[in-house]
Amino acid sequence: MTDPDATYDATRHPDLLRWLDERRDAHERWAEQTSHADALDFTPASLAVLDALVRESAATMEEITDRRMTPFFQGAIWYVGEVFRRHREMVWKYIPDIVSGELEPFFGAAGETSALDHPCVGAPDDPESYVYPLNMLRRIVLTEDEVGDPVEDTLPSLYADPFDEEDEEDGEDGEESDGEGD
Repeated sequence: MTDPDATYDATRHPDLLRWLDERRDAHERWAEQTSHADALDFTPASLAVLDALVRESAATMEEITDRRMTPFFQGAIWYVGEVFRRHREMVWKYIPDIVSGELEPFFGAAGETSALDHPCVGAPDDPESYVYPLNMLRRIVLTEDEVGDPVEDTLPSLYADPFDEEDEEDGEDGEESDGEGD
């Protein structure tokens, strides 16, 4: 791990730029290997196709974590991020750990993975606004949360509400929330 200097630009990390170039160059072949190349057209609706492919490929978060470096999952991570980038006006970022301020090794292949060893997409001018495509892939295979409540996330539902925000309005009366308790 290394500390980024004060001039660090999360959108210009050399490993991120190299990875983006590699993924862009490999996309057509990746899509053909899924047998759904025509449906993987970078539209938000195409996330339903990828959702089904991911669920066919892995049943648990751990499987996805363990296989995150495989060509299929590398392509899936990039694809999800690209849909967000293209349709939600986001940019690719490689950000430091919010607690330590250090940069994890980019897609560190050895040992345990950090939540932050991989790229995210977020609003260009908001350092607090970002989502991790790999974590989205992990979330869709969850069936229950840490307290046992059912979870029914899909890539399309995560696209619709990437920051898991509650509605801005309260109930049926249409009054706006004051933001407290949201």
